[in-house]
Amino acid sequence: MNRVSRKSRLVLALSLAFMLVFSVIAIGGCAPEEDVDVDPDVPVDVDPGTINIGWIPWDEDIAVTFLWKQLLEEQGYDIELTQLDVAPVFAGVAAGDLDLFLDVWLPVTHSDYWEEYGDNLESLGVWYEGAALTIAVPEYVDVDSLEDLPGNEDLFDGRIIGIEPGSGLMRVTREEVVPGYGLEDYEVIEGSTPAMLAELDRATSNEDPIVVTLWRPHWAYGAYPIKDLADPQGLLGDAEEISSIARLGFSDDFPEVAEWIGNFRMDDVALAELSQLVIDEYGAGQEEAAVAEWLSDPANRALADSWIQ
Repeated sequence: MNRVSRKSRLVLALSLAFMLVFSVIAIGGCAPEEDVDVDPDVPVDVDPGTINIGWIPWDEDIAVTFLWKQLLEEQGYDIELTQLDVAPVFAGVAAGDLDLFLDVWLPVTHSDYWEEYGDNLESLGVWYEGAALTIAVPEYVDVDSLEDLPGNEDLFDGRIIGIEPGSGLMRVTREEVVPGYGLEDYEVIEGSTPAMLAELDRATSNEDPIVVTLWRPHWAYGAYPIKDLADPQGLLGDAEEISSIARLGFSDDFPEVAEWIGNFRMDDVALAELSQLVIDEYGAGQEEAAVAEWLSDPANRALADSWIQ
């Protein structure tokens, strides 16, 4: 009787041990991790985030802002665009209300804003070298230098057609060029870039004289018969660089995007072609279609792909 009892207890103990081992295996998973198949063609539903890009109505900024909107949306990001004057854009990025601004001109044009806000900004890199502020007239006008403007007020109706009043170009024109070349008898017209270009288009279509504030790079140099006035005193400043900035912490939050924008480079030909499509051929409201056409060129697509590695 005792022998049977001991045998029964042994069988019961072995049964309980087996059940315990089986339970541990079941809880841990019965299949090894490497046996789980993942279909690479099935997209993973991951939202990489929303990026708010501030922009100003300078033609190259419109062009590259909508270009990056397209490129980042292709990578799954949600992109918001906020148009402001240049001062609120700098303030917005510095405060963290905006994430990016792609059209910073240094060391001259935006120097005041950089001095005020630079400590609260990330610099993501230069994408264009050799930018310049200019004052231009039609090629058919017999005026070649800013020194030739005094005394020719009647020829130009006493007006220099400018752009947005808060722009660095207008500041330099008002504070440096006008007093430096004795242009106090001219009225510097403040308005907008589209209004200036409309005046330039009207004047050159009729072969009328006109003086406009302008800058390089700009598609207008390929579209209209215009020339820069010489600046012997150098009051418009030396050649500048165009760079991209971000709010503090952007590179930590969006490291891939920061790297891609750091790779961003454009030359005169690519930028002029893109800008003319966006601003001149398609126009306001059709920017995305213009960018799509530009990217449909294999060479342009290859250039864009080289930034996003």
